[in-house]
Amino acid sequence: MAHPSRRARAALLLRPLAALAVGVSLAACSTPATGGSGPTVTPAPTTAPPVTAPPTAAPTIAPTPVATPTPSPAFPVMLTDDDGATLTLDARPERIVSLTPAVTETLFALGAGDRLVANTDFDDFPEQVKALPHVASYTGVDVEKIVGLEPDLVIAGGNGFNPPEAIARLRSLGIPVVVVYADSVEGILRDIELVGSAVGDAAAATALTAWMRDRIAGISAAASAATGPSGAPRVFYELDATNEIYGPAPDSFIAAMVALAGGDPITTGDPAVFAIPLETLVAADPQVIVLGDAAYGTTPEAVAQRPGWAAMTAVKDGAVRPVDDTIVTRPGPRIVEGLRALALAIDPTLQLPEVGSPPPLPAP
Repeated sequence: MAHPSRRARAALLLRPLAALAVGVSLAACSTPATGGSGPTVTPAPTTAPPVTAPPTAAPTIAPTPVATPTPSPAFPVMLTDDDGATLTLDARPERIVSLTPAVTETLFALGAGDRLVANTDFDDFPEQVKALPHVASYTGVDVEKIVGLEPDLVIAGGNGFNPPEAIARLRSLGIPVVVVYADSVEGILRDIELVGSAVGDAAAATALTAWMRDRIAGISAAASAATGPSGAPRVFYELDATNEIYGPAPDSFIAAMVALAGGDPITTGDPAVFAIPLETLVAADPQVIVLGDAAYGTTPEAVAQRPGWAAMTAVKDGAVRPVDDTIVTRPGPRIVEGLRALALAIDPTLQLPEVGSPPPLPAP
């Protein structure tokens, strides 16, 4: 399927984001603002400093050189996932189930796609994943079907993306489960490395994340350099406006993406809320509106016809622009393409470096 329905998309995106917002609020009392402790892997391939950015300021990120890949660790390997759960994998997994589209993309990017035996019914990239058996949807996870496939590893989404009770049930049946949930750009890179270690492709994951860091730094630096004397433009990223208006919460992943792409993100003002009243948005007066819901039929012309929206600078200046929301908000390898697309939606005059192709996979 090319796109889930608006209802499905809201369930997939806003449910984990709301859970994340609560987690961010609690973590702020005891952890640094750069993403907390994160997952750990023994042994753990770490090759570069974190990619972080304050969500309301233009970030400065230095590119990091691509490191020489470290050989994949010999099994058994002990992992600690994003839920804080630890597990030991005795051998290289040969039958893998993915319960999120981002994990599916990561597996293929690491060369492990041929070991994927099932996925979700909203996976859509690469093309061949659509033909795999589906064991999850936005409404839940089919535990019995997963058990029947006899996987030796399930990789699930945390913070409510997949139901915690389904994850607990799989673990109770003796099926190894790794839970990932990225709350930042750096978190995405850590999770790619975690998945790489879990499936025996740590070297490929290390090379991929080093390449991604370099591209993210280049795009962000170019966007920041183009900022005029008046500062970064005020940007509202629209997730949905079918009924209520949904946009990024403060300190959220999407707000950080807008900042990395050269914008000053307009947020809901509450880390636990993703709806913003129209009067609040009008008062914030976005200079650019990015339509993350463009794939669902939302157009700049339709936005201009909404009652109360004509007074916004973005609408008056014709700076309402669509973007491919999938690559912007899906926390996987294509986030680099998403950042470039988002930067160009904010400022179409930018001269940005091409993303290019990821590094070749290391030899087995």
